[in-house]
Amino acid sequence: MSISDELSHHGPIVTADDMPMASAGLGSHVVKSLVWRSGSQIFAQLFTWSATFIVIRLLAPADYGVFAMTSSVLFLLSMLSGGSFASALVRSPSLDQHHVRQVLGLLILLNGALGIVQFMVAPTVAAYYRQPIIADLLRVQTLIYLANPVLALSVALLSRKMDFKAQALANFASAFAGAGTALTGALAGWGVWTLVFAPIAMIWTRTIGMAIAARVDLTPSFTFRGAGATMGFGIAMITSQLFWFIQTQSDIFIGGRFLSASDLGLYTTALFLAQLLTSKFVPPMNEIAYSAYARLQDDRPAVADAFVRSTAMIMFVSLPFYAGMALTAKPLVLTVLGPHWAGVAPLITHLAWIMPFVTLQILFAPVTNALGKPRMAVYSSMAGAIIMTACFAIGVQHGTIGLTKAWMVGFPILTIATGAMSLPVIGLGANTLLRGLAGPVTAAALMAVVVAMVDNALPTLSTLPHLIILVTTGAIAFAAAAGIFARPILNDILGLARRTRA
Repeated sequence: MSISDELSHHGPIVTADDMPMASAGLGSHVVKSLVWRSGSQIFAQLFTWSATFIVIRLLAPADYGVFAMTSSVLFLLSMLSGGSFASALVRSPSLDQHHVRQVLGLLILLNGALGIVQFMVAPTVAAYYRQPIIADLLRVQTLIYLANPVLALSVALLSRKMDFKAQALANFASAFAGAGTALTGALAGWGVWTLVFAPIAMIWTRTIGMAIAARVDLTPSFTFRGAGATMGFGIAMITSQLFWFIQTQSDIFIGGRFLSASDLGLYTTALFLAQLLTSKFVPPMNEIAYSAYARLQDDRPAVADAFVRSTAMIMFVSLPFYAGMALTAKPLVLTVLGPHWAGVAPLITHLAWIMPFVTLQILFAPVTNALGKPRMAVYSSMAGAIIMTACFAIGVQHGTIGLTKAWMVGFPILTIATGAMSLPVIGLGANTLLRGLAGPVTAAALMAVVVAMVDNALPTLSTLPHLIILVTTGAIAFAAAAGIFARPILNDILGLARRTRA
């Protein structure tokens, strides 16, 4: 679980067919970008997941608990690292080399300051969590801030050109570097240090690959005259990200104080597994979505149509995935992680049921940001910070189960609030979006009923056959239901697959 994975929750996939008023050239760019970005993500994740599950089996829950305590600090400071200033380059109508050098200079100053801050506050954080090793972990993790400026600038320049092939190759290399480091550390007995060095290896490998692909001029400018628009956009994005940090990390901040390292490790591992689709496959599509929406920003009907259809396709995949995870949590955990992680299963059950709301909620930010309305994301993050922090503060009184139930109470409220703020900006009615999602919701609900009935009817089996039967039943049931209730979306996905193969 790397910090880079947690920094990319922004928005949905967009396809060429979703933009009837866009140029054929843009549609071609989007399909090619989709092929490289999603394809690379899938193959890289197949490799890294194999390594991740091996590492989880080798490490103890307490290792993940201690790492989670450090990641909350790293996540907060990464929100301030200036990636949003680089993102402003993507939607800028024109670009010159001086502007690029200004952004690089700004990123260097910000990340240098953040590295110093993290190094200095490390003992205080260790004292808060009552874990002395955290001070050493945080100091080593400052190496990430040395890579951030070049990485953020390179990604922005490549995304502006919608060159996701080069990014895919760099992501491949970083995935292999991270997985190799993680396996080496786990087998060598590094313990929690395995979880520190693997993300560092990933980020530095990705930085080098992206910089080579983007041919970045590493000469910074520290004269910021004329950079007001970039700074304004970046500050708005940072404000949104700070509230997003409170929303997503308050459970770790609160839980780390009141729960044991082992219990926190069980909770964070359950959250990691429950968010696999949301955190691993949706975020890479955000880069494509943001770039495509930015090009379409003057054509609101095309943006609205693209948003509905792409959201429907994402929910078509995520709804059965999460329903299946909730219904198979126990045999899944025992098969993949082993019996010493059995306490994760009931936590996954609660979290998986709420993840469709999480997925839907994070799809709004990229489109409103691309339309030049970053304050919508700010308002949504503010609401999330208030709602989720209150829920976690109450839920932690009931241990890890209480934290998972806090998600179940708070996130539906937050998703509705985000939609109410964002849909008018997109130019879209709530009824139109709900009609677009009706097919996947119906198909997934029917699948869940069938799987639950089969699960109740099964005799006592060992975990692997039990899991195989339930997964097979779910796949067949969803395919049949989707063919009846979600045929248009299924046709869109099949059409996209044909264009991708072509």
